[in-house]
Amino acid sequence: KMSYVCCNLAQYRFLSISPGSTSDSHYKAPNCVFFLTVGLARAKSNSFTHRGELRKAKRIVVKLGSAVVTRGDECGLALGRCLEACVFNNCLLIVVDSLLQEYLKEMMIVTSGAVAFGKQRLRHEILLSQSVRQALHSGQNQIKDMSVPVFEARACAAAGQSGLMALYEAMFTQYSTCTAQVLVTNLDFHDDQKRWNLNSTLQELLRMNIVPIINTNDAVVPPPEPNSDLQGVNVISIKDNDSLAARLAVEMKADLLIALSDVEGLYDSPPGTDDAKLIDIFYPGDQLSITYGTKSRVGIGGMEAKVKAALWALQGGTSVVIANGTHPKVTGHVITDIVEGKKVGTFFSEVKPAGPTVEQQTEMARNSGRTLAALHPEQRGEIIRHLANLLVEKKEEILAANKMDMDIAVNAALLNRLSLSPAKLNSLAIGLRQIALASRDSVGRVLRRTRVAHNLELEQITVPIGVLLVIFEARPDCLPQVSALAIASGNALLAKGGKEAANTNRILLELTQEALDIHWVKEAVQLVSTREEVEDLCRLDEMIDLIIPRGSSQLVKNIQSAAKGIPVLGHSEGICHVYIDSEAAIDKAIKIVRDSKCDYPAACNAMETLLVHRDILRTPLFDQIIDMLRTEQVKIHAGPRFASNLTFSPSEVKSLRTEYGDLECCIEVVDSMQEAIDHIHRYGSSHTDVIVTENEDTAERFLQQLDSACVFWNVSSRFADGYRFGLGAEVGISTARIHARGPVGLEGLLTTKWVLRGDGHTAADFSEQGTMEYLHENLPVTQPQPRQIAAQSEE
Repeated sequence: KMSYVCCNLAQYRFLSISPGSTSDSHYKAPNCVFFLTVGLARAKSNSFTHRGELRKAKRIVVKLGSAVVTRGDECGLALGRCLEACVFNNCLLIVVDSLLQEYLKEMMIVTSGAVAFGKQRLRHEILLSQSVRQALHSGQNQIKDMSVPVFEARACAAAGQSGLMALYEAMFTQYSTCTAQVLVTNLDFHDDQKRWNLNSTLQELLRMNIVPIINTNDAVVPPPEPNSDLQGVNVISIKDNDSLAARLAVEMKADLLIALSDVEGLYDSPPGTDDAKLIDIFYPGDQLSITYGTKSRVGIGGMEAKVKAALWALQGGTSVVIANGTHPKVTGHVITDIVEGKKVGTFFSEVKPAGPTVEQQTEMARNSGRTLAALHPEQRGEIIRHLANLLVEKKEEILAANKMDMDIAVNAALLNRLSLSPAKLNSLAIGLRQIALASRDSVGRVLRRTRVAHNLELEQITVPIGVLLVIFEARPDCLPQVSALAIASGNALLAKGGKEAANTNRILLELTQEALDIHWVKEAVQLVSTREEVEDLCRLDEMIDLIIPRGSSQLVKNIQSAAKGIPVLGHSEGICHVYIDSEAAIDKAIKIVRDSKCDYPAACNAMETLLVHRDILRTPLFDQIIDMLRTEQVKIHAGPRFASNLTFSPSEVKSLRTEYGDLECCIEVVDSMQEAIDHIHRYGSSHTDVIVTENEDTAERFLQQLDSACVFWNVSSRFADGYRFGLGAEVGISTARIHARGPVGLEGLLTTKWVLRGDGHTAADFSEQGTMEYLHENLPVTQPQPRQIAAQSEE
């Protein structure tokens, strides 16, 4: 006999099977109750395999440790750290499908702090209960040394639980969100009926958008037994709030468990030690390779307990992240960052990728890069020449891989950027050979020599910057170019290419590493092909020395915004101007404007605004320029002053600071060369600007007064390019005010260091009582012979 009892069908369906049921002759069981939960909670399944999937999490358990909830001086609760949880909970809406239907995140909070709060409260009460006479009699020094008795944990929990819950209630009320307190013990999970009651209660609270605040009932639980954290796959002993959070997450089929502590995550050795490194992703089985430190200043758990609980939850199908929740001004909105898939804390995953992590790749590149920098200049040149030869010899393999990428491309613009050809590969090879030639006197070149004092000589020499992160979009020809420049300058390279060129980038990396391997520095160039977000790469400030973005203005802006601690070399916009002076030659003006706008409209050095002197309006020169632009199908936007001179003008420009990146441009009128300079300074991007004139004095004043990275006279703006400058290639064009500016080739990837050679000199020798004096004589700059460089490298 089988009967169904339906209660709140939107959430539960319960099935009761009576003993002795004849519906299945093979089934004999005592009275038992089974329950199935539906709704937002997902069915039992595997956990998320990478951070990007955390955006899909709907039911989230947040565990706030004692170190997060309590203040550093243990004299109160850290209220501010709890506020983010309030903001994140049911007030957060996510967009689902094209219908823009809004679903609420479900969140449960497992909180510590009752014992710590009660301890503070009881300590306060005892100190206040002492009489004034006792305090005065004991003396001021004894008051400072007054010992506070050790309190029994259950009493602290009883004293602190009500106050802790009152604070949560007050905070959540600010967001019009209701909370409910749920106290549990280990026995509640051992009894099937109690488990069902707990599950039913939590489901109903979540259904009503009430945030459960859950804690162990430490006022009645016995002390935890040592080494009883895990008792098999399906059971975890509730000995602290870490194990409680894990058990609840699995029991409630939560998608994500976020455990907030007072450290950034899990380290491979105790935090604070010299070699401790934060583990980005932790896999089952890795626990044997790490060493745990001491527990936090408050609470009964520790990182080891968190790891055990996290692995148990992971095994039960819940993803886990352990992160720092104690410094919101430093760590930012940690909960929302985790859910958005950002690299915060340590992410636990059951699937281990086949290749190295990006941190491991960066470390390999740095180590191999140091060996690369120590090579003889001719050896670095040999690597680059070998790569140039491989581009030609292996062109069939390269083009086959390139075709695979192009077959997937979705539009013509993407095809144009992706496309490689035998001619383009030959051109790349020529550029690489130019770089190889220039690399002979790059690293170790002496820039300055000074005799500081007798037998004390100072040199300033060129050295590599370190590890370069070059981020480029769907331009596979970028990889061999930047690789050659990195090799020539002795820098390690971490390249992040667009997924649209994945096949082409893969074969080009293989050829690059094949060339590097002739001198055993294969790992100096690495290609990031994982699901690593650009923003996460920009956070590796301790491993990466310079970021060079190559791509759209939006890509560059995003990287400049994300890279807080790493210098970014590049330009966010290419708003280039061509100014036609009143004394311009007709043939030159038409030729330069056509090439600057129409040769490659999407390039960053293409003309976007044409400035014309008022005197050439309604002249044959101006008419021919307009006719040429129309013939080339260039859409014209009129600037305000130009539009005012026309009866019927083209569409007026929305902004004079626009990079069109297409067959479009703005035309504006100016009254003088100085007004053209002022306009460019106001609306330009300091990239490349051109004057077309036959007046040498006007041209020279333009070249001297205009503050752009590239300033040209009677030359197309398209010449702003490393290859055309004879640099061999470029890693990008910089509009920065410091370091490299304009097309950045080999020289822009070098920095300097100071080398001082003496003979037992000390600063005291040059004091008033000393016997030596400074000379500071400039010495002729002589470059060391190759043999000397090799000897220094061996040292």
